[in-house]
Amino acid sequence: MNIKIKNISLKRPILVGVLFVLLGVLNSCYSFTGSSLTDEKTVQINEFPNNAALVNPTLSQQFSTDIQNRFLQRTTLKGTKENPDILIEGEISDYSISPTTISSNTQTNPSGGVIQQAQNRLVITVKVHYENKVHPDSSFDRTYTDEAAFNSNLSQSEIEASQVKIVTERIINKIFNDIVANW
Repeated sequence: MNIKIKNISLKRPILVGVLFVLLGVLNSCYSFTGSSLTDEKTVQINEFPNNAALVNPTLSQQFSTDIQNRFLQRTTLKGTKENPDILIEGEISDYSISPTTISSNTQTNPSGGVIQQAQNRLVITVKVHYENKVHPDSSFDRTYTDEAAFNSNLSQSEIEASQVKIVTERIINKIFNDIVANW
């Protein structure tokens, strides 16, 4: 059986060219970000004050900066202070650390006593007001809560450096998805 392939060097560039054209057509038909924000151009994200009973002094500024960065970096929206298409504002309404469990893991301390490891839970709740002036039916007021469990031997600064970041990242993801993905 003798098979001859002619012009194989010409077929490959043509195939690559057709592939690029198809990708261009698909990209113009569908946004790979999945954003439902098509007509909105500007956003104003106000600071989220910390109105919780237990106040983390850096939480308000850090949360506000992180949520602003998320929207400005992952969407085509431009930040503004005057007449925005989208307004996002709210407050941190709960910030609490409470004990949750005492584990069965034990350690012996230097004096011969037994120490049981315990876990604490960090809970953060954020109330959000989202106003879409272009599509008012998309606007909402919602409360977002998330938590993280951690060993009770973490210091306050370790909690604020690691656990608070984890919880606020999850809350910002939920807010972003509810506004941008609109699923």
